[in-house]
Amino acid sequence: MNPKHLTITILLVLMAGMALAQDVATADSVRSFAITEVSVTAPRVTTKDLLPAQTLSGEQLEQLSVHSVADAIRYFSGVQIKDFGGVGGLKTVNIRSMGTNHVGVFYDGIELGNAQNGQIDLGRFSLDNLEAITLYNGQRSAIFQSAKDFGSAGTIYLQSRVPVFKDGKRYNIRAAFKTGSFDVANPSFSWEQKINERLSSSLSAEYLYTSGRYKYRYTTVGGYDTTAVRENGDVNAIRAEGGLFSRLDNGEWRAKAYFYKSERGLPGSVVRNKLTHEDRQWDTNFFVQSSMRTHVVAGWSLLANVKYAYDFLHYLSDPDRDVSTMYVDNSYWQHEAYVSLANLYEFDRHWSASLAVDYQWNKLDADLYKFAYPRRNTTLVSAAVAAEYPRFKAQASLLATFVSDKVSTDTTAMDARNEWTPTVVASWKPFKRPQFLIRSFYKKIFRMPTLNDLYYTFIGNIRLRPEYTDQYDVGITYTVMPENKWLQRFEIQADAYYNKVKDKIVAVPTQNQFRWTMLNLGTVDIKGVDVALQSSFLLPADIRLDGRVNYTWQKAQDFTDKSDAYYGDQIPYIPWHSGSLVLNAGWRWLELNYSFIYTGERYDASANIPENYVPEWYTSDLALTFRFNIRKVGLELTGEFNNIFNQQFEVVKCYPMPGTNYKVILKLTI
Repeated sequence: MNPKHLTITILLVLMAGMALAQDVATADSVRSFAITEVSVTAPRVTTKDLLPAQTLSGEQLEQLSVHSVADAIRYFSGVQIKDFGGVGGLKTVNIRSMGTNHVGVFYDGIELGNAQNGQIDLGRFSLDNLEAITLYNGQRSAIFQSAKDFGSAGTIYLQSRVPVFKDGKRYNIRAAFKTGSFDVANPSFSWEQKINERLSSSLSAEYLYTSGRYKYRYTTVGGYDTTAVRENGDVNAIRAEGGLFSRLDNGEWRAKAYFYKSERGLPGSVVRNKLTHEDRQWDTNFFVQSSMRTHVVAGWSLLANVKYAYDFLHYLSDPDRDVSTMYVDNSYWQHEAYVSLANLYEFDRHWSASLAVDYQWNKLDADLYKFAYPRRNTTLVSAAVAAEYPRFKAQASLLATFVSDKVSTDTTAMDARNEWTPTVVASWKPFKRPQFLIRSFYKKIFRMPTLNDLYYTFIGNIRLRPEYTDQYDVGITYTVMPENKWLQRFEIQADAYYNKVKDKIVAVPTQNQFRWTMLNLGTVDIKGVDVALQSSFLLPADIRLDGRVNYTWQKAQDFTDKSDAYYGDQIPYIPWHSGSLVLNAGWRWLELNYSFIYTGERYDASANIPENYVPEWYTSDLALTFRFNIRKVGLELTGEFNNIFNQQFEVVKCYPMPGTNYKVILKLTI
């Protein structure tokens, strides 16, 4: 709270107390007074993160012309999204070139898992029920967290909406309908209910249909140039979530249930004049989770998490539909159970320590021939300490990870693994003013081979070692927040980093091109710079202007084998330069948003030769929003125009992306 506002509040309380005491002392009879409600507000003061963090929240998310979490994350620096084509294609994220499996994705504070292949498809998470998306390089800047939070090279936190009730309301209702290009039909609905002063609930549901059909330009070297239509990109999906939120005497408790079910076509690659595919995929994802945070006694706090998750995947490739493919009809079932208990003890206002223990059990079944049916037991123990002074903060943590697998009797399991990984973080504010912060961190972490890496029939290799990563980062944050000025806020973050990935797990052919296996081969050195600028302006006539710029330079080189022709070359799909720009203007009931994404030149294979070259691409999106009220009903109408210059581009080579497209969104709030 602003010191001025705090002083006024204290004086008001003291004056009221003195007046009441005087009245009681001199009163001849009992009298009652009606005191009107007084609200005291102040700008929220937040402590800057010790580790580099980027956040999109609230209106920022609503203003972007994006369809999913994966689309929104494109606007963060240091991030590469692999998008395999349109609305229905798989979408995974890679932070600072370390690989998708090094990214931990957390939903309401508990990690989303996939022991089978380690990849989380961010395309299946809607923005309609999200309050904020935050990306951390390294780990979250807190020691009061589960051991899992310490266990990734980079983390993404998805925070769903928490019910907030204003003006004595006991419920909030939101409904939306989206339609546009690709035959999109996307209704959604949410209901938040205040049950009593301590307990509230939420329920949201969404349906998505799209044909996934869009035109793209297809060109062959020395061949022909034509316009084709992207086929087999249809999606039928439903999502439903329910939550309970409770305030405890000394903490809070929340629970969530999540369900997602989809059928989709896999559009496949466009190569050698084959423009269509008929592969199909069915997914069912379900989890229930609960979290409780409480203060036990003075200085001691507890955080408990529990979760159960079930995932089903069915993949079909049928020669009756596509004669160029071989018959594949496989199903996979995953079960996950997870429990965590974290302790925080605050010795005084400067020093605190935490100890957390997590246990996770994973089970993978499949209808593959000679499948291993693996079961994985993982125990994580973290110990951390934090020091916090007005101009200096530091954290240190040590994570111990114990992994053991069991498989069916006619196969062999990986040897048990015990790994110890440290992290050290520090930040220093050299001046009392301005708000200038210097920070740095070192983190050593690893990622275990996935169950597919180890046990997939004919491909898995039980002798794989974990993939190790050393991360070094030095950065600055400079923030200006002048009072009563047209410039409301200006912030710049800049980080220089060096990452080294050892024992990178890759797939390589064995005696022929039809039989592959997994091996530890890779060594990658990654150097980079991330820069992020944000600004907010309040001009005369209540005109608001906001801007956000991100830029990344990366040099990610393969130093696996000096005898390789591509030794020292840039690794596949990592551009040297990338960035984004978001501009937003608002005036009363009208809002205009422009966003731009740029991805520079890169290569789609290890050898940086002309045959593997992938050109740069960039897109521009425009959105116009009208907000108005009809009695107590709030309405919002948005028109989005994406890729307005009809850029023909590929995020992944041979997977063409949509050209110019549009969307119309109608939202209703009660």
